Amino acid sequence: MGSEPTAGALLAAGSEALVEAAFRTGDYLPARQLLEAARLRAHETRDRTAEAAALTRLGMLLHFQALGGDLARADWAAEERLFQQALAIQRDADDPAGAAEALFGLGLVHQVLRGDWQTAIPFYREALTLAERYADEMVRSEVHRHIGFYYVYAAGDPVRGLRHLRMSQVLRERYGDPRRVATGTLALGEAELAAGNRPEALRLLREAVHQARSAGLSAQRMGWAARALHDALDPGSRDP
Repeated sequence: MGSEPTAGALLAAGSEALVEAAFRTGDYLPARQLLEAARLRAHETRDRTAEAAALTRLGMLLHFQALGGDLARADWAAEERLFQQALAIQRDADDPAGAAEALFGLGLVHQVLRGDWQTAIPFYREALTLAERYADEMVRSEVHRHIGFYYVYAAGDPVRGLRHLRMSQVLRERYGDPRRVATGTLALGEAELAAGNRPEALRLLREAVHQARSAGLSAQRMGWAARALHDALDPGSRDP
């Protein structure tokens, strides 16, 4: 009779299932079950770092579900609680890499779900300080991405914003997950268009459509890329 899987193994499987659900299948049940099992196993074995990571990923699961559905009906408070619980453990356990992820999640709650950039940006900036020293390429990429969005779309500084978004894409490509590369190309293309760099934007948006198809992204995500390219080619077709 084999031994039971460790919290780390459950967390790794749950994290992969989460990305697969978010970018391809839309089926979050396997990810939720694995991450809940990871959280429970970590709690039982007093693996506080793994427990906090499981809480962070469960928060991200709620966030990805909201992105795929109706943002206006998203339960932002439940998502926020998970990130706050994770962050409290990470600060107490001296886990700066984990804290960077939870801080990023709190930024998402305020920026994406509540539309409150002023509350979000301090979380992103603290996350970036920690991520640049301790986190992996994907966490760093995500934080650079959203700080880039802030400068391009909220602060009116596209030059600074594009620096962050280009760095985000370099880190995505270094990380090597084609699902994430495709969505990064899309975000960069949209930002280049917003900054007035139409030829480069069109090149990137065409590449994003190709990458989304090659990576087997969900119909919704392929549709986002195709719509962005269509709108860039024919600005008059955008919804008012």
